Amino acid sequence: MNEAHIHKIAGELKVQPRQVTATAKLFAESATVPFIARYRKEATGSLDEVAITSIRERLLSLSKLDQRREVILKSLTDPPGLSSEAPPASHWANYRRSNHKSFSN
Repeated sequence: MNEAHIHKIAGELKVQPRQVTATAKLFAESATVPFIARYRKEATGSLDEVAITSIRERLLSLSKLDQRREVILKSLTDPPGLSSEAPPASHWANYRRSNHKSFSN
């Protein structure tokens, strides 16, 4: 669980970080929104279904954002198709020949 996400969500929804943490743990255990709202009030500090749903959506959104960020950073540090070795000169000669366009009528 990402502490930065917990604090961000708590600030956005104006709830305690412990409530977000407890809700996130229950979601990690495959609990549903209605189950959490009805039977886990003591764990979540009596959050209602709207707040629990908002926490779930923000957790998913921030998780996807982190995954996307990782993909972008990886692509910047290790671009596909590039290696530390330069292609041989014959590669460039073949490339120029195959991509040469004739402009004669």
